[in-house]
Amino acid sequence: MHRRTFLLTAAGGLLAGATGLPKLAKAAGRPFTFTSWGGALSNAEKSAFIDPFGQLKGIEVINTSPTETAKIKAMVQAKAVEWDLVDVGGRTVWQGGNDGFLEPIDVSKIPNAAALEKGWIAPNGIATSTGATVIAWSKTAFPDAGPQSWADFWDVKRFPGPRGLYRFFYYNYEAALLASGLKPSEVFPYTTEKADMAMAKIKELKPHVTVWWGSGAQPPQLLSSGELALSSAWSGRVLAAEAEGAPVGFTYKDGIAWANWWVIPKGSPNVELAHEAINFALAEPQQAKLLALKTYGPVLSTATAGADAETKKILVMSPDNIKDMLILNEGEADKYSVAYEEKWNQLMLQ
Repeated sequence: MHRRTFLLTAAGGLLAGATGLPKLAKAAGRPFTFTSWGGALSNAEKSAFIDPFGQLKGIEVINTSPTETAKIKAMVQAKAVEWDLVDVGGRTVWQGGNDGFLEPIDVSKIPNAAALEKGWIAPNGIATSTGATVIAWSKTAFPDAGPQSWADFWDVKRFPGPRGLYRFFYYNYEAALLASGLKPSEVFPYTTEKADMAMAKIKELKPHVTVWWGSGAQPPQLLSSGELALSSAWSGRVLAAEAEGAPVGFTYKDGIAWANWWVIPKGSPNVELAHEAINFALAEPQQAKLLALKTYGPVLSTATAGADAETKKILVMSPDNIKDMLILNEGEADKYSVAYEEKWNQLMLQ
């Protein structure tokens, strides 16, 4: 296919030119710094993207965590930007554009982006890998199988036990509407009627939610310990926990698919290098490296072609998985998150 040919050519050109590159040791007196969420995602990005990029360029790179939007804003306001490239949630991409704390993305400097679906490119960010917010459960509580839909998750009689949900309206808006019977195609665009419906549905379940988690490490830990019977969770974290033998299970059915977005803080001294790093991460050989890591999958659809049958089972973008999932509309998620922030905070206090 022409996309595959293009990517291999682009990646090959990048690698072939590596020997002629100058050694860009330390810009602004420090190494090139990449920041992500920690855990399985940071490990995947470090192994597949950032460390190989540093080796290719002959520069020192630092991988750090966790991501924090407020810290990006504070750095930019203080004109003391310590991060050059950051993995953020999709909502931050739109916030950063609206509030002016992210650099615009110059797609002409990222030729490999031509092979991406349009939804994975935004004015201030580009998606580099995929994951999902899924329904997870304790295998101790449910040794056979857990809920297979958000409607099941809300069914406290068939699936009793304490639950965990994300501490923001983000993800919960989608889950609650799916639990209410809306089809994935009906969840977006956001409307006040849908948001009110979602809030009412969450209020209904709230007495059974004992943990409102904010860290991706929490759901698998709390499910493993038995503190929770059910929880929403990030797919990569659950897959990593399963690989370590933790008694947790999950399903992609009714999952909320999303991407990991890379952004450049406004005022980074390494804007050009950051664009190069994004382009490198989107080359098919680098995207394909995610397959062996078995946590977060490629955003580049052609990179999944070489996956074996077992690996395809755990990839968000595999046809058999994505057909049963909702793809998160980040622009709409930003709208409802802003509009309902006060109402959400009030609900959390009730």
